[in-house]
Amino acid sequence: MTYLSQIEALLFVAGEDGLSLRDLAVLLDLSPTALQQQLEKLEQRYQKDENSSLCLKETAKTYKLVTKPAFADVLRKYARAPINQSLSRASLEVLSIIAYKQPLTRIEIDDIRGVNSSGALSKLQAFGLIQEVGKKEVLGRPNLYATTDYFLDYMGINHLEELPDISGIEIKDEETALFTQA
Repeated sequence: MTYLSQIEALLFVAGEDGLSLRDLAVLLDLSPTALQQQLEKLEQRYQKDENSSLCLKETAKTYKLVTKPAFADVLRKYARAPINQSLSRASLEVLSIIAYKQPLTRIEIDDIRGVNSSGALSKLQAFGLIQEVGKKEVLGRPNLYATTDYFLDYMGINHLEELPDISGIEIKDEETALFTQA
């Protein structure tokens, strides 16, 4: 396992939040100078590889994996695709959590699920099923997410109170425990 592949994996999992040089250095047990050299190699690799849609971007001292500008048209087309695309299990989990516990932050969703939910949140926003409804009054002021009127329409209900009552559901495994955590 090379440093380049480890950096790539960490940045992929970090998603839109990215990771700072310091965080990457700690996670990889590398000096900032050595890590900077590895990041430059990764950036060059992406620039040279015409078969890769990724590039490395540094913004506000945070590194992220993003798509190359050349893919903007195809990504716009994807974002405009109709909802008839099936939602992934992860997206459905995130949507369910938001529907029953809204409003809440991405970190709160991640804590319930145990994994990063930024990709699912982006997809649900692109489909118009959730939206940002404000900022939580805590350090960093993270976005709060809630369902939209389109979500209600899509579900065929008029109010969130019409969602099935889950309080009487018997929990048999960890997956169904997602909705019972306070």
